Amino acid sequence: MKKIGGLGIGAILIGLFVVYGIYWYNSTVGMSEGLANTWANVESSYQRRNDLIPNIVATAQKYAEFEQETLTAVIEARSNATSINVDASDLTEENLAAFSKAQSSVSSGLGRLLATYENYPNLKANENFKELINELSRTENRINVERNRYNDAVGTYNVKVKRVPGVLFASILGFEPAAFYQADEGAEVAPDVKNLFGSN
Repeated sequence: MKKIGGLGIGAILIGLFVVYGIYWYNSTVGMSEGLANTWANVESSYQRRNDLIPNIVATAQKYAEFEQETLTAVIEARSNATSINVDASDLTEENLAAFSKAQSSVSSGLGRLLATYENYPNLKANENFKELINELSRTENRINVERNRYNDAVGTYNVKVKRVPGVLFASILGFEPAAFYQADEGAEVAPDVKNLFGSN
């Protein structure tokens, strides 16, 4: 049996490096797509909340004495939040911070609205409003679940692109670490919509 010379060993090592690089690339693309999907679910959950707001506001506006300033603040916060979109290929800390800040303003506005409307028993008894608030509660829960799933996906992906030898392939092939979703201070407390109607 012939001995493998230095060039042969070098060729084998290069071949192994290329094969592993292809494997790493394909698996990382899969993770990247999974990350994009989890981010899309985060945005979709927030969009669902934003879609509920016009109906909540419209119902509250039927009660003439309801605080218009509170409703205006919610509408403006929603408008700002819906204007900010983060592309899944650009999940940087700056972009996610801007998105989070806008969504936190919506949460704050909804919190004030829910606290204020307690003073209006006729509104609180409105069946349509009850259902809207119940749907809002379910949506807030979904937002929390999807943010956690996104952060789990970020953790897995970032380990892949930061560990050796993956970090070498990541720098060559252009894979950047993704940012975690970090809500603004106080934003972890969603509007309290669970106990507004007792057992309903």
